[in-house]
Amino acid sequence: MLDLSDSTFNKAMQLKHFLQFNDFSREEFENLFERARWIKREFKQYRRYWPLADRTLAMIFDKQSTRTRLSFEAGMQQLGGTAIYLSTKDTQLGRGEPVEDAARVISRMVDIVMIRTYEHDIIKRFAENSRVPVINGLTDEYHPCQIMGDIFTYIEKRGSISGKTVAWIGDSNNMCRTWLQAAEIFNFTVHVSTPPGYEVKPESAGLSGTDHYKEFTCPESAARNADLVTTDVWTSMGFEAETEARKNDFADFCVDSEMMAYAKDDALFMHCLPAHRGEEVAAAVIDGPQSVVWEEAENRLHTQKALMEYLLLGKI
Repeated sequence: MLDLSDSTFNKAMQLKHFLQFNDFSREEFENLFERARWIKREFKQYRRYWPLADRTLAMIFDKQSTRTRLSFEAGMQQLGGTAIYLSTKDTQLGRGEPVEDAARVISRMVDIVMIRTYEHDIIKRFAENSRVPVINGLTDEYHPCQIMGDIFTYIEKRGSISGKTVAWIGDSNNMCRTWLQAAEIFNFTVHVSTPPGYEVKPESAGLSGTDHYKEFTCPESAARNADLVTTDVWTSMGFEAETEARKNDFADFCVDSEMMAYAKDDALFMHCLPAHRGEEVAAAVIDGPQSVVWEEAENRLHTQKALMEYLLLGKI
């Protein structure tokens, strides 16, 4: 008889979480991308693939979302499972229930959990007390699911990202930090250009060194000869009080056609969305021929389906 105590149960299920990009090895990501390609092809051919029938995903949202909720909810249903939406405003978490207690209860009722919240410590504490896999849907520090989809999109369009140059223009936020982690795993270089006072803090990015990124005060210099140019909104959720100050500080950091001209002729443009045309990106760029933002958004669906399959069923 299987011992269902927490420690034995977790060991038997080979429990694994995805809280930061560097939680996985390159080999694991390459397997995930191969699965995502197959899953996407089956989806496009309207062929049913239900490996997660009778499995349940709990989606816990402390921050608002469009793409994260839709891609996880639709993805779980397309894999044959069920997704349950939980807002911290509508649960006991919103009334002060300890994260640890919520984790112990929720993880006994579902098979996998996705959390979109503020401080990264919240999701770490939840995972430490969970009997099932936990996925980071976004925290203030990291956004691993988005970068997973971005790299998959680059590979679809241009092949291997190893040895390439990614230009990050804007705030050194959760997206930037996750790109830096990805650069270490896939062996590419990130050119980071931020206004003074918004520079990368290596210790907060969870990096092993500084070999895979370079910092530039001039965004055009960062974009020079880049294979991919990417950015994000100047004010992330939780920093709305700084909006006006940031508009002033980032005024010279809009990715426009002139900036894209410094990149390689076949360079791609990415943005995790939602975008503010005329602020961090010009309409001519995000709606232009080098932009792959819509494919990038769709690929969240397919890579996250591969991720849930892997966390629940292991390597296929």
